[in-house]
Amino acid sequence: MSTFTLSNSTPEVPVNLTKDLSKDQLLSFTAFKSWVFTLQHSLSTQQSKDHTFHSSPYKLRKIDIQSVDFFGGERIGFIKLKAEVSNDDGEKLPGSVFLRGGSVGLMVILQADDAPKDSETDKYVILTLQPRIPAGSLSFAELPAGMIDDSGTFSGAAAKEIQEETGLEIPQDQLTDITKLALPSTEDATGEKLQQATYPSPGGCDEFIPIFLHQKRVPRNQLKDWQGKLTGLRDEGEKITLKLVPLKDLWKEGGRDGKTLAGWALYEGLRKEGKI
Repeated sequence: MSTFTLSNSTPEVPVNLTKDLSKDQLLSFTAFKSWVFTLQHSLSTQQSKDHTFHSSPYKLRKIDIQSVDFFGGERIGFIKLKAEVSNDDGEKLPGSVFLRGGSVGLMVILQADDAPKDSETDKYVILTLQPRIPAGSLSFAELPAGMIDDSGTFSGAAAKEIQEETGLEIPQDQLTDITKLALPSTEDATGEKLQQATYPSPGGCDEFIPIFLHQKRVPRNQLKDWQGKLTGLRDEGEKITLKLVPLKDLWKEGGRDGKTLAGWALYEGLRKEGKI
């Protein structure tokens, strides 16, 4: 096990590594870099006399890397760490962190093209059903999750399944970031630099998820065909499948998934304010 000192840290912050992780590997892990920057910036806001913790500010004092999961060789997937954050009075803040970085959620709303424009009738949302072992589930219903690739297109296993089953390939210019549209900058309110995204588990994980919206009007016979086809039933051995659910029932059908509820709430709020 080796130790190095985090740069630009006051007081000095020792970082204790595991045997299978080098300093260069850790510092090249985007999730770690983003987390350290965000935390250090938030701690710096305590310098303001108006800050709740100004009289006895908290400081990052130590980081212990506890375990690392590698994907495909040497690419870091997840890191579990313990951060010691305390003030000079000896009061500590909980610092167990599961680092994985950001992803994106996609809310695809399909509507029959003969439905009245600017109406909410005949709208359906695509959910994925797939194994999610951390939740103890082999058939977890959720908004499609993935990433925006270098070409600006929603990608990942869910995107591949959507393209295969519906023919829909969704480029970036047809996506609306509804988290960015809805959420005010934290820098204006608190001085902090959080992501304009939803944080599904901020008590233990750094994961942040911007929710993108794609709305498309399709021929009614096509929508009916997808309704009959996208039922969530899987063929033997199939890991991921799709389910088309009425928008009005989304809060029930996908209610166990944090990003689904976030997407539904953001959509409803923005729609009522006339922003989408």
